[in-house]
Amino acid sequence: MASVPPLDAFSRTLETKGLAGGLAFLNDGVPHRFTGVYRYAGLILKNVGLHDALGKRLPPFLTAVPLNKSLAQFVQPGAPFRTDDSSKDPRLAGHAYDGILFSYHGTALVAPSGHSWGVVCHFDFAPVALSDPDFEFLEAAAPIVAAFAVDPHR
Repeated sequence: MASVPPLDAFSRTLETKGLAGGLAFLNDGVPHRFTGVYRYAGLILKNVGLHDALGKRLPPFLTAVPLNKSLAQFVQPGAPFRTDDSSKDPRLAGHAYDGILFSYHGTALVAPSGHSWGVVCHFDFAPVALSDPDFEFLEAAAPIVAAFAVDPHR
């Protein structure tokens, strides 16, 4: 994003356009192809919402991802995970998505009850950098996303 929008604009978008609109808002202006929300379902991450900047349908392999093969496994509450280029990141040598998913910037979603619920992330099949202000905006938006995603009918 050239300039980071205010959080209240994001909240209004989420409330009026739902999760799909909120994810489009988060994706607008960042260089990543995808912005998504995944929830923990045991040892699987299940896609709750995904925005594809190219407007394509959700690739089937992104609907449910084994947690131990996902880059989301490195995201913990209070400890986000970022990599601009997984092929050059020594933390990810030999990872299942090595050579497939290059860019991942994710932060934890914590349910209002306090339990770890899932992740919100920007990702891409190409190496893509994300500015610190854009990542900080994603982190600041995470509690809003979590409250909405856990109970979209509130």
